[in-house]
Amino acid sequence: MDFLIPSIFFITDIKNAFDIVPGLLNTGIRGIQLRDKSCTRRDLYETSLYLRKITLQYGALFIVNDYPDLALASDADGVHLGQNDMPLAEARKIMSEKIIGISTHSIKQAQDAFEHGADYIGFGPIFGTSTKDAGEPKGVDELKRAVESVGLPVVAIGGINLDNVHSVAASGCSSIAVISALMGSNSDEKARILISGFGNRHWDTD
Repeated sequence: MDFLIPSIFFITDIKNAFDIVPGLLNTGIRGIQLRDKSCTRRDLYETSLYLRKITLQYGALFIVNDYPDLALASDADGVHLGQNDMPLAEARKIMSEKIIGISTHSIKQAQDAFEHGADYIGFGPIFGTSTKDAGEPKGVDELKRAVESVGLPVVAIGGINLDNVHSVAASGCSSIAVISALMGSNSDEKARILISGFGNRHWDTD
């Protein structure tokens, strides 16, 4: 599939979708991913409609986690699935030509996602993180091996911040996904520093 994957994704819950995302888009962040497991699907749907509207205004990619039906209903660019979510082959029947990303936590999972038709993979956690329990940190060397083992864009995730972003960028991954690195005070300024550290580039899959 031919699409441009942004260099930085901000993974947002419902609250931050309204409080933080508009400012981040204004700084140059061009990837927004909605993930919130503590709310109703109706609330996710309503927030997806809002994020779709605002991301279109900035030409940003919008991805919904976990739910292909919500991604389609809000006209999101795609869906991101975990290892325990709907199988990729079944999601493809629903999503058709829209983007499907897969979370992976090992080289084998990354290769499986590539072989079964994922459009990109998330790989991690790269460093320790309190945001999500996804196992032991993989480290930058394992991330580099994942990049070299698949012919897909690789989005690094897990504990990436302003202090370690340069080492992650050196792995050759095409994107990074962050949450806490852009939270708290001065989130807009943090975004500008993060963009500078990783490079505001796009990966063209064509």
